[in-house]
Amino acid sequence: MNLNTVRYILGTLLIVLGVAMVPSLGWSIYYGENAINAFLYSIVAAIGVGLLLRIKASLKKDLGLREGLLIVTLGWILAGIFGALPFVFHGSAATFIDGFFEAVSGFTTTGATVMNNVEALPRGLLFWRSFTHWLGGMGIIVLFLAILPGVGAGGFHMFRAEVPGPSVSKLSSRIAHTAKTLWYIYLGLTVLQTVLLMFAGFNLFDSLTHTFGTVATGGFSTRALSVGAFKNPAAETIILIFMALSGINFSLYYYLLRKQWDRVYNDEELKFYLGVILVTTLLIAWNIRGLIPSKADLLRSSAFQVVSIMTTTGYATTNFDLWPTFSKMLLLLLMFFGGCAGSTGGAMKQIRVLILSKYCGREMLRTLHPKAVIPIKVGGKPVPDDILRNIMAFSFIYIAAFVFGSLFIAMLGQDMITSVSSVAATLGNIGPGLGSVGPESTFSEIPQIGKLVLSFLMLMGRLELFTVILCFTPGFWRGVPILGTVPKHSRRMNI
Repeated sequence: MNLNTVRYILGTLLIVLGVAMVPSLGWSIYYGENAINAFLYSIVAAIGVGLLLRIKASLKKDLGLREGLLIVTLGWILAGIFGALPFVFHGSAATFIDGFFEAVSGFTTTGATVMNNVEALPRGLLFWRSFTHWLGGMGIIVLFLAILPGVGAGGFHMFRAEVPGPSVSKLSSRIAHTAKTLWYIYLGLTVLQTVLLMFAGFNLFDSLTHTFGTVATGGFSTRALSVGAFKNPAAETIILIFMALSGINFSLYYYLLRKQWDRVYNDEELKFYLGVILVTTLLIAWNIRGLIPSKADLLRSSAFQVVSIMTTTGYATTNFDLWPTFSKMLLLLLMFFGGCAGSTGGAMKQIRVLILSKYCGREMLRTLHPKAVIPIKVGGKPVPDDILRNIMAFSFIYIAAFVFGSLFIAMLGQDMITSVSSVAATLGNIGPGLGSVGPESTFSEIPQIGKLVLSFLMLMGRLELFTVILCFTPGFWRGVPILGTVPKHSRRMNI
């Protein structure tokens, strides 16, 4: 393993992270807040450690799969550690673990918080919370590849380890160009939503912070009651639309720009995604029709919470924890669906749910017709067996992590609803859950060890499980396959 290159890239990431804190420092200076020193110390720490890591290290282009996985995993952990420093130095985080939880929640676009009085935080820290969403939404490694494309072909290993979905394809022959294209689309959505929110009555600060949380499907707000605190139907509608747009595979926007309409129209995952939104919105609207008299408000509230939960954004316009059990169960189910592959959304992803449903249908048909050859197709193309195996393994590990995580949180003394929803909300990078971690509550009451476990689950969910888990296996460090010899032709980047 080329550890010198690993150190060089991690050091560069920390330097970029330090520079990324400068806009938050600027807001603190502009408002004359007491968080100025906290950001100065954090910037010096991040850049200083980054420079130390780069000593006698060099960047080489022969990065392998193991180096890519290690860089992505350690890069996100370091982002959580150093991203926590502003909260710790300012004192808004009671402990370093609280600060780490908040930073990891930001970078992984989870939106779960331990801050009980968000509105009392300095503007600089509020901006930093939301800006971590924006940095983590498209991916800090993808950002690195876009601005420092010197890693050559080895960059695809890092790109693949960070971008969500069961498989990934480059939009161009050069991975740096793909990263830049994705970031240009991301930036375009950011600018457009910011402008629209300002037209809807938000000031520049609230427009930026809520846009960061929307396009990244994060969910940090500047208000304790989230978006509902503004009582602005126009802004709610804009955020609703952009949450839905951000849950779509960003590759489709690239195809739209290139006028490849058929690739968008024939995308089966997109149709499934929109269908789930429509059906669950109508079901919840029917279920809560007695709580909201106005039909316009009823549909908007239902659609907002459905899209917010399913895209793993986590914004709220109402306390859905008070809704009937049927609606809450539907929202809990949507926590497992997530957005489309290649979007900023978390959880299992729509494509996996779609393929799993087709797989179950095929197995039932095979019970009636054992000798029949029934391929599973998505968009008219058969799904390769290695992708099917990957999805089955991912789904099992995802459910296992959910079960064991829920049991662990319950062991710490939390009630069943809180235990189940807190793990579903963090593993799926959603944010608010139900019970004690509902939309009008925080994760502050979870014990410190529980916050560490939930932070780890956030990282696992954001990096699609395998990336993190593999780095903690003995075989990864020995440089040999874990379960015997793997034929060379089967070593694909489909994990």
